[in-house]
This record gives sequence, structure tokens and C-alpha cells, in this order.
Amino acid sequence: MANGLKAARAARGWSQEKLIHEMRRFAEQRLLDVASPASLKVYISEWENGRRTITDRYAALLRPLLGVTDAELRGGPVAVATASAGGYDELLSRIDSASSLGQSMVQSFLDQTELLRTMDRQMGAAGLVDQMNGHLAALEDALTFAVLPGARRPIAAALAGASTLAAWQALDAGAVERAWRRYELAKKAAQDAGSALYLAHAMGEQAYVLADAGRPLLAIELVRDAQRTRTEHQSPRLRAWLAAAEAELCAAAGVDMASDARAALERAEALLPEDGEARDPDMLSIFLDAGHLTRWRGNVLAKLGDEAAMHELYASLGNADPTFVRASAGVHCDLTQAHLARGELDQARAHIQKARLAANRTGSVRYRQRVELLTGRL
Repeated sequence: MANGLKAARAARGWSQEKLIHEMRRFAEQRLLDVASPASLKVYISEWENGRRTITDRYAALLRPLLGVTDAELRGGPVAVATASAGGYDELLSRIDSASSLGQSMVQSFLDQTELLRTMDRQMGAAGLVDQMNGHLAALEDALTFAVLPGARRPIAAALAGASTLAAWQALDAGAVERAWRRYELAKKAAQDAGSALYLAHAMGEQAYVLADAGRPLLAIELVRDAQRTRTEHQSPRLRAWLAAAEAELCAAAGVDMASDARAALERAEALLPEDGEARDPDMLSIFLDAGHLTRWRGNVLAKLGDEAAMHELYASLGNADPTFVRASAGVHCDLTQAHLARGELDQARAHIQKARLAANRTGSVRYRQRVELLTGRL
């Protein structure tokens, strides 16, 4: 174990400091969490001196970084890379495996994303980090070795949907840089898939990162740009979702954008299909029907201080899907804000308590922060 890592590092002429730098760069590119440079320095010294065992987590990072097998990393002889069975044959094997992925396997990826999405909205994102990381890694791996466009497009579309979900989970957990990077991954995958729907949706959600970071005007420009992105290929429901997102972002930006918020909300209402469905067959990443839009309208009106918000929010609460646990935290926050605007402190306190319970149940950092802000006004 001790000689394996040291030999692999020495074979590349890397110092321990260089290995630390490369480990952190490699992890950052793949959205993996690693220890601080100071801690890694201790780990590497102890790994190489046999005082600490390389965990599976770090072994999974070091193997591709150093180009060694698990046996080599943990103490076997470091092989010299050649164009032999250990090189091209392995590459071709992975390419052949990727090219043979059938629709059933792609559907399995989509089903896994759907399961994670269901668990997320009911239980929150905090407990799904490992599952989502593994899911994304499998999708990225499949896409990396898929050569021809016919094989790449369906995998890329599946990756775009999964990455957008992972990004929203990261944002909800307060990991804003990870959220941003995963939206960028989603956008690249959507472009690889030739999917205007997933590209525009990723852009629209990414705007919330900017808004939360204190750049509301830039967020509004991004969601508007999403609406202009190959509009002819966007579904009416997606266009309605983007318009509603613009309305919320404009309302959050302040009174100067109030008229823009109302105009965007009217567009969302006009665009939403009257088909009784909540999702498009080709756009499973969003939920939007009349009930969801009622909740969104209440949110926008509450931010604008409009008296009509109260009616919309209570209507939404009465018809809410009980599986949308995290979303209920948002509704109760909005009702708290609406009651505060009317000076109704008892009702506001009742709703903020329910919002706090829902946020705690799902581990939502984003909603906990909003709860704390509203609590300061009570």
C-alpha cells in the first residue's frame, strides 16, 4: 500500500504538493468533495508510509488521476502504459459497451432520475447526494465513450435532465458553486443532445442561482435569454414555466420590476396548455398545471404586496399535492409574508412554524434561510 501510491507519484515526477494540486483540480472538474490541502498533505504522507489505509472514496479518485489499477495503487508494481491489451483494448471495450446501450438502458437512466426526483420532493436533497453523484457519474461515463451522434443524443438528453435535478438539489442544500457547475453540465449535455427544451430549462433554473447570489437583474436577463433560445422548439408548457420564472424573479427584484412581473405572469397564464396534464412527455423535468401556476401566482403577488395573494395561496394550499413536501414550505413562507403585510401576526406565526417544519423535514437550507429572514420580522 505504501509503495504503490509513492511509486505512481514518482513515476510522473510529481511532488506531494503537485499531487495535492492535481487531486483537487480533478475533484473540482467532477464536482467531487475532497479534504483541504493541509489535510490531504497529512493523508498522502500517511498513505505512503503505511500509517493510513487509502479509502475507497480516495482510491476511486486516485486511480484515474494516476492511471493505475487498484492493485497498483495499493502496492503492486506500476505498469508502463502501452498500446497493448491494457490500453486500446480497454478503450475499445468501453466504446463497444457504450455503442450497444439500447433504449431499455437509456430508459433505466431516466427511471433512476425520476425516482431521485420523487424522493427529492418528498424527503429533500440532503440524503441523496451519494446516489445522485453515482447516477451522474454513470451517465457521464456512458456519454464519454459513446462515439456516434445516434448513440450520444439519448444519453446526453438523460444526462441533461439528471444534471438539472442535481443542480437544483445542490442549490436547495446551499451548495451554490456546485449548483452552478451542474447547470453548466446540464447545458452542455442539452447542446450535445440537440434539445432546446432541456437547454432552456437549465438556463431558467440557473437564473435562480444568480438571484440568490444577489444579482437579480442578471438573473432576469438569463431567464429572458432562455425564452429566446430556439423558441420554435420549446413546448407551450415550458414557455409558460419560463414566463412564470421570469415573473417570480422580477417580483423579487423590487417595485421597479412590478409591471414586468405582472406582464410575465399574464404570459404564463396564456401559454399554459389546458390539457389537464402537469408534464410534457419530452420534458419531465418540470411540473406545471393550473394548480402549480396558482401557487406560483400567489408567490409573485405576495412578493408584490398584492392583496390578491392571500386568495391564491390558500387556494393552492387547499389543492396541494401532499407529495410536494418541500414546496409546501414555500407556500407557508408566502402566506407568512402575506399576513405580515396585513399586520396579522398570529396567522403569520402559525404559517412560519409550518414552513419551518417542512424545511427541516426536507433539510432545505434555502427555505430555512427564508424562514429565518421572515422570523426576524415577527
